[in-house]
Amino acid sequence: MKKIIPAERTNKMKYAIRDVIVETNKLKKQGKKILHLNIGDPMKYDYETPRHLIDAVERNWSRSSSYSDSEGIEEARIAIANEARKKGIKNATENDVMIGSGGSEAITMALGALVNRGDNILTPKPGYPLYTSLISYFEAEFNEYDLNEDNAWQPDLDDMRKKINGKTKGIVIINPNNPTGAVYSKSTLKEIVDIAGEHNLPVLSDETYDKLVFDGEKQYATASLSGDVPVITFNTLSKNYLCPGWRMGWAIISDPGHYMDDIREAMNKLSRARLSSSHPMQFAIKPALEGDHNHIKDLIEKKLKERRDITYKRLNEIRGMSCVKPKGTFYAFPRINLNIDSDEKFCMDLLRETGVLTVSGSGFGEKPGTNHFRMVFLPKPDILNEAFDLLENFIEKHY
Repeated sequence: MKKIIPAERTNKMKYAIRDVIVETNKLKKQGKKILHLNIGDPMKYDYETPRHLIDAVERNWSRSSSYSDSEGIEEARIAIANEARKKGIKNATENDVMIGSGGSEAITMALGALVNRGDNILTPKPGYPLYTSLISYFEAEFNEYDLNEDNAWQPDLDDMRKKINGKTKGIVIINPNNPTGAVYSKSTLKEIVDIAGEHNLPVLSDETYDKLVFDGEKQYATASLSGDVPVITFNTLSKNYLCPGWRMGWAIISDPGHYMDDIREAMNKLSRARLSSSHPMQFAIKPALEGDHNHIKDLIEKKLKERRDITYKRLNEIRGMSCVKPKGTFYAFPRINLNIDSDEKFCMDLLRETGVLTVSGSGFGEKPGTNHFRMVFLPKPDILNEAFDLLENFIEKHY
């Protein structure tokens, strides 16, 4: 037989967060101690899923071995719609909600319904690499707008306007932002909505980390500010409710002017084609959204805020490093102000020599001429400090 060639749509697909694991596993087999600052999975560290979510899944296990409705079980969709209205998304109902296997599947269905080959979606740079991977998969074109590091990583609205063209089908925003930890201001969100309305574009608003904000910041739901501009809001149980492996996420379609009825039906077609998301785990959604939220307060006040503060302080004390203070999520995106070949090589050399595992900034997108890496501040303070000591020594040794 001749060699079988993969589809061209996979050629540009990269997922830097997972791609570094190949080298990491080699080092582990050699006995290297690895300090994991690479992946946004709280369950790899000292966090626990709230007990009432586990109880809800176990209680309903025996009646959920069948497929669920393609759009998700009714009680979960009602709870999601109720939560949306509390956040100011007017007139949201369960009929506007589609539950997916994680936010990833909801995003995949939305992009699959929107773009044709050669179209483009405006995505943030830096931003979560799922979006650019899916754009490659759907044979669409990259069209990235800058986030402004000098303005707390807020979107560069002038750059956003310049990037819109006749093939643009929508605008993606990630708020709070992965990988920078930025939380967008109300005025910024309103202006993005205005830009979208001027160009007859929907906004795809990824709000996965909406409850994980610090320093009195407020996260605004984009759809609460959108008027008649259509917005698809994505959210999940994964991060706020500490169960990423359960793969529970959703899309909420806000479209009071009915401009996206055909897009809605296209998403429903994709939803029906894959039958359903995990039936048992959907029973965690209602108790998560409507139940005890004390774990979120504890998560922020007893763990994440302290670890964020250590990260911000230590990074800005290391020669050749600088970091904008994250206002949400559990990520930092420090800048490498050193004469290096590339941030990818820097991160790989750091890993091989010290065992400190981060992800290169180029995997998330960055302005030409700048170098960054993404790290999580989920680990315990002693692990973070050990990692920063190793990073500092590495820089002093080589630069």
